[in-house]
Amino acid sequence: MYKNLRRAFVRAALLALPGLMLPLHAAAQGPLPLKVAFVYVSPVGQAGWSYQHDLGRRAMARKLGAQVQTTVVESVAEGPDAERVMRDLVAQGHKLIFATSFGYLEGALRVAAEHPDVRFEHAGGYKTAPNLNTYNARYYEARWLAGRLAGMNSTSGIAGYVAGFPVPEVVQGINAFALGMRSVNPKASVRVVWLQSWFDPSRERDAAVTLIRQGADVLTNHTASPAVALVAEEQGVRLLANQSDMSAFAPKAQLAAVTHHWGDYYTQVARAVIAGTWRPQPVWGGMREGMVQLSALNARLPAAQVNAIDAARQSLLAGRSAVFAAPLVDNAGRTRLSAGRLDDGQIAAMDWFVQGVVGSVPASR
Repeated sequence: MYKNLRRAFVRAALLALPGLMLPLHAAAQGPLPLKVAFVYVSPVGQAGWSYQHDLGRRAMARKLGAQVQTTVVESVAEGPDAERVMRDLVAQGHKLIFATSFGYLEGALRVAAEHPDVRFEHAGGYKTAPNLNTYNARYYEARWLAGRLAGMNSTSGIAGYVAGFPVPEVVQGINAFALGMRSVNPKASVRVVWLQSWFDPSRERDAAVTLIRQGADVLTNHTASPAVALVAEEQGVRLLANQSDMSAFAPKAQLAAVTHHWGDYYTQVARAVIAGTWRPQPVWGGMREGMVQLSALNARLPAAQVNAIDAARQSLLAGRSAVFAAPLVDNAGRTRLSAGRLDDGQIAAMDWFVQGVVGSVPASR
């Protein structure tokens, strides 16, 4: 009887203090998922910059399952809006935030400084903090291959390039494309139209039409919508797509696509945060790391062209060749490199155009 009374007393005490039961229940459920947020500068849509980052998010969510809970905020303007959004995400309990546009950096740094328990990853940035890391891809590697393919297929020897902002990664891509094109046709030229915007479909379209009128029979871009691809298909010129496979928009025009791949990296970062091993270690991956590829080659390309591109790719991966190797002359005739190869610091600070690029690099924003 004494034992039964004691059991009843313990049961009654626990029922009277339900708060004591919550930790036991939470422990039974396991650790809470890591709340991960992604901030995008444009709509996710069906292709483009934000779409590729969102494919990476989805791949991470599939691999980590219940370990993560993800949130997406799209069409966030660079500047004060982005900072406000990141503050809101922190207030909602997110402990890992991917800020996926160049102009988010300063805002992310400020929010990170105020919330040292939250981890931030910024795409394309050049400043870090104890809880903010940067990551980027060597897009220029695949751009060089794309330029070679453009040179093989251009009749006029003129390519048109619709560019967003004059940040180093865009300048690198333009130069790499021109070097690749001129390795096939030494007289080829690349004409550039700057938009000072990442996502503006109507202006992207107008720029593409202007470049065709200037003689371009191959188009490429560093902007975020399918507008350039649609113009290429409508106007019967060739396309080297950027960021995503644009063959759904330009099935005849597209020769290949420079595609971005973030799933493995996002999974790696989330796992590190969960494990408590995350550290701010800037990442600049390329084709070897699988972050960028020349993919979606048109099935109608001659076998000789496909083989030539694959040979160039293998040479680059093996280190037998380099995109920015001497001699390098700028489009004003000045020798920039007479021997060797540009190092990472020189590539990262690139603010000039190589010979063959028609146009100039505006002052960076």
